Amino acid sequence: MFTLRTLPYALEALEPHMSAKTLEFHYGKHHQAYVDNLNKLIDGTEMADMSLEDIIKLSNKQEDKKAIFNNAAQVYNHNIFWDCLRPANTNMEVPAALLTLINRDFGSLEKMLAEFKLAAMTHFGSGWAWLVKEGDKLKIIKTANADTAILYGVTPLLALDIWEHSYYLDYQNRRADFIDAVFTNLLNWDFAAKNAGL
Repeated sequence: MFTLRTLPYALEALEPHMSAKTLEFHYGKHHQAYVDNLNKLIDGTEMADMSLEDIIKLSNKQEDKKAIFNNAAQVYNHNIFWDCLRPANTNMEVPAALLTLINRDFGSLEKMLAEFKLAAMTHFGSGWAWLVKEGDKLKIIKTANADTAILYGVTPLLALDIWEHSYYLDYQNRRADFIDAVFTNLLNWDFAAKNAGL
């Protein structure tokens, strides 16, 4: 059975860019609900002892396991999302090895962030925008609803939650302002570099 992972920082650590109240709801209510629902759905089944990743792969595109997939994938996506953030006013420097890959594959950090923002802004409805590594190449992808990057043969480096519950308390319908605040103040580049094997 799964438990809600402890955040790597305090609820107020992302302020003023993401409020403690947003984290109370997003992490404490939404993420907790995905964990609780998943545990109920897999209790007494073969999946009860599986890893989160295996549950996601086994339930993917299985109509009778759709609820299991949705909750498992959202637990996974949120676990990644919290790790992709770091407390405000701490180191925002991109590790040199990761910056080299970004410059090679996108032209510059600014161009990569612009493409990342465009993916997040043009996604209709709920979902996720991702910086991923495919082979030795970096790319931006987006997934709808609970769909997750790990199903596409890529390694997630950064995940951006673009469900409304991730920003509505702080930014209302201003998704662009939320994205800018995260990109400018909260991205955990060390996590991205580690996932990239750098």
